[in-house]
Amino acid sequence: MEIIKEFFTELDKNWPLAAAEKVQLRVIGSAALMLGTGYSRGTKDSDILETAAIAGDVRRELLALAGRGSVLAVKYRLYLDIVGHAIPFLPQRPNFKPAGLARLKHFEVVVLDVTDVVVSKLKRFSANDAADIRAMAERGLLQPAALAARFQAAADAFSIDARAEDLPKYVRNLHSVERDFLGVPESDIRLADWL
Repeated sequence: MEIIKEFFTELDKNWPLAAAEKVQLRVIGSAALMLGTGYSRGTKDSDILETAAIAGDVRRELLALAGRGSVLAVKYRLYLDIVGHAIPFLPQRPNFKPAGLARLKHFEVVVLDVTDVVVSKLKRFSANDAADIRAMAERGLLQPAALAARFQAAADAFSIDARAEDLPKYVRNLHSVERDFLGVPESDIRLADWL
């Protein structure tokens, strides 16, 4: 966790662009779990959700200073990856909270809420995703009812476009987490009739 904080602190120290207000960096994925909960595991990237503020010169500078192959990436063995807003499996309005880096001059770093991180990880549900989710469950940071509600909100957001065809797989992944990690009955998730 400390290395991620050092990474963002050094990025802030080296930031060359002046702005009237801080640029908000929305951290998602395992980096959000590390910054938000003290959880620790090896990761190569710190996913940042793309926003209107992360465009043009700001985007170019972020990637030049902290993207793959940058000096910071080599030093910390960690790089920023900017993820398009439509890519993650998230509710329409994801929940973010401060990352505890209030002393930064140029950035406001916020992390995705634990429950929303878990929901987003149900899309891919790789071995690392499952390990992250299990760790959150073992720490008592996952409430089954909240997980089901946030999952339903994400499913509702995805149900209106081509991504909807993958929702039954995500539901199976959720049920696996509920059954195997949380020890609770599977939620009744409502999907569109055509799925």
